Amino acid sequence: MNRYPLWKYIIILIALVFGALYTAPNFFGDSPAVQINSAKATVKVDNSMIARVEQILKEAGVSSTGFSYDYNGIQGSIRARFVNTDVQFKAKAALEKGLNADPTDPVYTVALNLLPNTPEWMQKLRAFPMYLGLDLRGGVHFLMKVDTSAVLTNRVNALQSSIRSTLKDKEVRHAGISRDASSVTIKFRDAETRTKAREVITRQLSDVNLFDSVATPENTDLTMKVTIKPEALTNLMNEGVKQNIAALSKRVNEIGVAEPIIQQQGADRIVVQLPGVQDVAGAKKIIGRTATLEVRLVDESVIGPVDENTAVPFGSEMFKVGRGGPAILYKEPIVTGDSITGAQASFDKNQQPAVTLDLNSDGGRRMTDATRTNVGKRMAFVLFEKGKGELLQVATIQDVLGKTFQTTGMRSTNDANELALLLRAGALAAPMEIIEERTIGAQLGAENITKGIHSTMYGFAAIAVFMIIYYMIFGFFSVFALAVNLLLLVGILSVMQATLTLPGMAAIALALGMAIDANVLINERIREELRGGNSPQNAILQGFDRAWATILDSNVTTLIVGLALLVFGSGPIKAFAIVHCLGILTSIFSAVFVSRGVVNLWYGRKKKLASVSIGQIWKPAE
Repeated sequence: MNRYPLWKYIIILIALVFGALYTAPNFFGDSPAVQINSAKATVKVDNSMIARVEQILKEAGVSSTGFSYDYNGIQGSIRARFVNTDVQFKAKAALEKGLNADPTDPVYTVALNLLPNTPEWMQKLRAFPMYLGLDLRGGVHFLMKVDTSAVLTNRVNALQSSIRSTLKDKEVRHAGISRDASSVTIKFRDAETRTKAREVITRQLSDVNLFDSVATPENTDLTMKVTIKPEALTNLMNEGVKQNIAALSKRVNEIGVAEPIIQQQGADRIVVQLPGVQDVAGAKKIIGRTATLEVRLVDESVIGPVDENTAVPFGSEMFKVGRGGPAILYKEPIVTGDSITGAQASFDKNQQPAVTLDLNSDGGRRMTDATRTNVGKRMAFVLFEKGKGELLQVATIQDVLGKTFQTTGMRSTNDANELALLLRAGALAAPMEIIEERTIGAQLGAENITKGIHSTMYGFAAIAVFMIIYYMIFGFFSVFALAVNLLLLVGILSVMQATLTLPGMAAIALALGMAIDANVLINERIREELRGGNSPQNAILQGFDRAWATILDSNVTTLIVGLALLVFGSGPIKAFAIVHCLGILTSIFSAVFVSRGVVNLWYGRKKKLASVSIGQIWKPAE
């Protein structure tokens, strides 16, 4: 009557092993560490660099407890562990000095980190501790300033190109187009052509103002100045900040950070918080890459090999750093990073690594116009960081290119993946500068962690004492099921690598209360069956069966509210909702399936069961 088949006990056993295995890493703690990553797209960090790092630390008199090399398929990093934070800070200072000859243009980033002390065999099973939020463990905080003047410069550059192509399409001749910081100036040979150009530009561009120059004896040129309207300029600045926020969101998604905070602060600043992030150096490499991308043509007028002493023609500039350098490129870009809508690593027709790029309609038109007359010549992808350009790739134009094309010549699939990542995540409207960077350590959240753990444990203990006193053996069964629920919930959160915050800990405590509520319903239902005169075995059977509908209804209604919080909430509310919804699912499993399994194991083998230990059963007077 009250017996589980073997396969159900096997499921319970698997759940217990799973919960214990993936909950355990949360109790091993962390070790202070530093992590070394490349700050340049063309500089690699490989396993052989460990010897160099070890030598720098040895010369500085700093000892490490271990080194490790990690490669995520795109970039490599070296991690060094230390016994305490004092040694960690000394190591960071020594490595920054030893690895970077020029502090103003670092080749490597050295960031503080915390590495879990989880045993290696557990790590091979992907058993890692949960991430903790800024209010518990800390994390990374960036305050970034957007260069809004660069937004205007980029817009004026684009405006110049648009005017040139528009006048060309409408066959309106001009005597030259130039630009300054905030406007574009067009020269004409006669007033009639200028009037026709005004009509064309007014019809094609609605967000500009046009001003005709007045001829003087000193200056007889007929010119027209094009400026951006003030209201359009304000919208342009706001859209520039929003576009950078969107680009940063894509970069955070590449890292895989849970519950990030990316929001505007003031007119030109962006706050980026990565709660519970472990790979601080990797986050700094991607988030801190304050870069813009440009595709430029190589100046083919320079004859012979290019070196540092080569004369640079007017309208061009030399780039020395990167692949294919030094190279001399035209200053005016074909397209910029905001025209790139997608980039994926792929293979060309010869099965060699390549990158497939997708451009928007405007970028595709510019690319077609630029490559139609330059087949056989070279173009370059340039990454600008803090005003310094780095060549990502110099490629030969094989055919007329459009909205979708491939760039080949990749040395390996890793190079293709890295270039695709930079192109995919690099659509910044303007450069940004990190003006504040904080790595919040674990000690700041230690008190919150202690209070959160104490509140959960004391609440669990109080519930356990009450249940065992009030329901006796059945109370013990309920406490066991409650412990399984907590074990499964923490284990699932650890597998998901979720970021646990104070609202998440509150949701765990709430899940305990809801889980024990289901056991109370079951126990009271069994008491009611016994009070009605049913035999103990039948009372257990009917108690679980008839309490199930009530438990399901109450949990489903609560789950609906949790899903609403998950869909419409954000930040701490969303973190609470995730743990809350998971807690409902684990509580249903533990309170019904596990609890009944333990009861069946204890009482089900007794054929002539006279009574059960479920506390005082109050019967109505005769």
